[in-house]
Amino acid sequence: MHKVNNNISQPDLTVNVAGIKLKNPVMTASGTFGYGEEYEPYLDLNRLGGIIVKGISMEPREGNSPPRIVETAAGMLNSIGLQNVGVEVFVDQKLPFLRKYDTAVIVNFFGDSIEEYCEVANILGAVDGIAGLEMNISCPNKQEGWLEFGTRPDLTFKVTNAVRKKTDLPLIVKLSPNVTDISTIAKAAEDGGADGLSLINTITGMAVNIENRRPMLANIIGGLSGPAIKPVALRMVWQVAGKVSLPLIGVGGIMTAEDAIEFIIAGASAIQIGTANFLDPSVSIKVLSGVEDYLIKNRVKRIDSLIGSLET
Repeated sequence: MHKVNNNISQPDLTVNVAGIKLKNPVMTASGTFGYGEEYEPYLDLNRLGGIIVKGISMEPREGNSPPRIVETAAGMLNSIGLQNVGVEVFVDQKLPFLRKYDTAVIVNFFGDSIEEYCEVANILGAVDGIAGLEMNISCPNKQEGWLEFGTRPDLTFKVTNAVRKKTDLPLIVKLSPNVTDISTIAKAAEDGGADGLSLINTITGMAVNIENRRPMLANIIGGLSGPAIKPVALRMVWQVAGKVSLPLIGVGGIMTAEDAIEFIIAGASAIQIGTANFLDPSVSIKVLSGVEDYLIKNRVKRIDSLIGSLET
């Protein structure tokens, strides 16, 4: 008699996001993972589905004055000020390290004007080793009185459409939650030519030192991230999933495999881990292992069968 094999086969973790094939849906969020090299001692970068690097601008930026990080209940406020090395240094000095790994590299980028967005995208699109671009539209447009690109549908459309014409790389637009209706912004990005959406960016907040009655951040206002924003992020992913046909990447307060699976069921094709990296630099691999265990336990053969499977 043949022995019956009761072992459950390994599930298929591959997902396709904005035309980028990822070996698994676990990625790192921009601004929380440096340029990848900083985390090399703590985890195998080859196991990640993707690395989203710290936001890149045309010229280097020093960022805001300290203090620029404050711990809050169930999260943190940051006002780093988009500090980065600039696109030329990134391409010459940071990208060569990332090319050594069999992991999709997605470059987050931003600008103060549509022209700057286009210029950075054009440069990044001309080099090897980049799987896609993630466009941060939570930035003030100096041509519109410093109004954020991501708070008005017309500006979202304009910057997305302009950048779409400057690069053939997959273009993922990262949405701001600081709007009245995120679905309207998402639709504008889709109409502008986006290949996918990341949501959400941080929620604006502040903290006060009651001893000296001064703001705890030098910039006064910062971005709230961590578990405190997860229910908001989850709700926005679900809302947007019902309004656009683009693949979504869930971001916001993901700490565990259970968190990641919630986002996928709500409609995300992949997820990004951000603030949790500061607590445990190897957390992404632990989340990945937990997702795999969940699939095996529940006899789910392909993770993409879970995407948007929420029953309401």
